[in-house]
Amino acid sequence: MATLPVYRWRLAPDGYVTRRQLRACGLRPGGQCVAAQLERPRRRRGPLIAYLYRVDLAKPVRPMTPGRWAALGKANAARRICPECRTDAGYVIPRSLGTCVTCAYPDPADSARSV
Repeated sequence: MATLPVYRWRLAPDGYVTRRQLRACGLRPGGQCVAAQLERPRRRRGPLIAYLYRVDLAKPVRPMTPGRWAALGKANAARRICPECRTDAGYVIPRSLGTCVTCAYPDPADSARSV
């Protein structure tokens, strides 16, 4: 098994970029394996590691089709609907709460007025 070449922070040669840098250029790894590794040293913990890909083997990003746009819209809409009161919260519901803020933290003054 071959080992990956390891480069220090900001010392990677030209032609190697991270996944985010590929995306910013409108590219994707396209099935290629990780070509190298970048390490950023830290004082009290292990180094931060970033994987590098070769730009010459990268492929262009696939375009969004109307069906993919529709699926993405439905997925985002589902994240906004409160499972308890079934209303659109107007924001993405936090996973930590599981419901909209008004259902998670009901106002005791509202329940006193309705009685």
